[in-house]
Amino acid sequence: MQINRAKSKKSNSNPVLPSSVKMRNSRVSSKKPSLLTRTLYLILLFAVSIFIFLMFSKDIFEDEQTPIFYSDSESDSHLHHQSEQIRSPAHFVDEQSPASTFSRGLRPCIKPTAKYKVARESNRYLTVKSNGGLNQMRTGIADMVAVARVMNATLVIPNLDKRSFWQDSSVFGDIFDELHFMRSLQQDVRIVKELPRLLETVPRARKHFGSWSGMNYYENMTHLWKEYQVIHVPKSDSRLANNDLPLDIQRLRCRALYHALRFSPPIELLGKRLVERLRSRGGQYIALHLRYEKDMLAFTGCTYGLSDAESEELRIMRESTHHWKIKKINSTEQRNAGLCPLTPREVGIFIKALGYPPSMLIYIAAGEIYGGARRLSELTLRFPNVVFKETLATQDELKAFSHHATQTAAIDYIISVESDVFISSHSGNMARAVEGHRRFLEHRKTITPDRKSLIEVFDKLDSGQLEEGPSVSNIVKKMHRNRQGYPRKRSGPPLGIKGRARFRYEESFYQNPYPECICKSQDHL
Repeated sequence: MQINRAKSKKSNSNPVLPSSVKMRNSRVSSKKPSLLTRTLYLILLFAVSIFIFLMFSKDIFEDEQTPIFYSDSESDSHLHHQSEQIRSPAHFVDEQSPASTFSRGLRPCIKPTAKYKVARESNRYLTVKSNGGLNQMRTGIADMVAVARVMNATLVIPNLDKRSFWQDSSVFGDIFDELHFMRSLQQDVRIVKELPRLLETVPRARKHFGSWSGMNYYENMTHLWKEYQVIHVPKSDSRLANNDLPLDIQRLRCRALYHALRFSPPIELLGKRLVERLRSRGGQYIALHLRYEKDMLAFTGCTYGLSDAESEELRIMRESTHHWKIKKINSTEQRNAGLCPLTPREVGIFIKALGYPPSMLIYIAAGEIYGGARRLSELTLRFPNVVFKETLATQDELKAFSHHATQTAAIDYIISVESDVFISSHSGNMARAVEGHRRFLEHRKTITPDRKSLIEVFDKLDSGQLEEGPSVSNIVKKMHRNRQGYPRKRSGPPLGIKGRARFRYEESFYQNPYPECICKSQDHL
């Protein structure tokens, strides 16, 4: 009996399975992956993950733009090949999409070529007085950085113009981050805060460098070092040619303007804070450089729509300003030629015709509008959501910048560059500088009014031949189809202009730094 129970237990612990069950278990066992198979699968999965990571991180690394010394090389022929691929836009981007850009794969490229060498120590010094308003001084300083490089000179921090129309007493460090300026260009040119004491009393060569001069000119100017250790430059504006300069010099100009000449921390802080406040109000905004200021109207001699008393006031101002060469101006001829800034009313008609709704937030980047609120109402009638820095910032925030027009202009500049759309009612240093900066930053939408053609539209509206509405909108949109900041090569002088006069009429390098400082990234080739 005991033996039988033991046999029974042994039988239960090893049951005999049916043949069909054995076959199923055999098939399942054969499908189970081996250790080698699982290892290979994990390796393959890891490799695919690494590949995907590298593909995405490539764009991130290429997007970094830092103001440091580079060693990569990009040849002139390569840039020329890329620039020829960009033509006028294939289609018209919707005017009601303010955030539109026209980058088309183009990005800033300011790296020196392989042959570019680190700046050498120099005991020759270049002192500079930067003349004009904010943007005239900024571009002039960038030119002087390049000139110092060509002449192998140490650049002394420039003195700023204190005798311009606005009588601003600001020094370099009030407007720009002086330490950042010196450090970010240390591989390009040696920069010092002031002239060494031993050289303060030595004779200096006072030299008015020729306007729009090229490499040969400045290479020849090095003969001055034989007699002088210090060269003083009384004017810095437009000292370099727009075209036909070495690629490395052009890119140095861009590094100086777009990276080294950063505004001082207080200006940067308030500018960015006001941009955030604009974004919080509506998300998108237009920056309008409304050049309807007293000095601008007096300088251009434009009196359309003004009273006789206002016209006389501007005439007296123009004739009493000694450095304005033209005294007698025919206002009607100026306007018909498209040389007058658009009035607030005309700007309102223009922006409305482009398709922007009345609720669009518009930031006025300008000084005091001539005629005050009465004249400005001709714009706010169509676009009531208009703001100035004085209405965005508190009195305490603006207190530090009061009586310093150049510093408040820098705040306007920051807000204009960061806007979804930039429009200027007249060409000028500010308009050209902002346009060039926005082109540099992947061609942000910048609408340039065709003032000469628009005058015909405005006159027909005044005479009753046209009415505001779809017909005018279609005319204005078609007129500005290709005036929105799309990529294009910098323009040369108009046909028929020869000799040195042609340099004056070339498109400014700082208005359009393409193709030298703008090119396609490798992942778009």
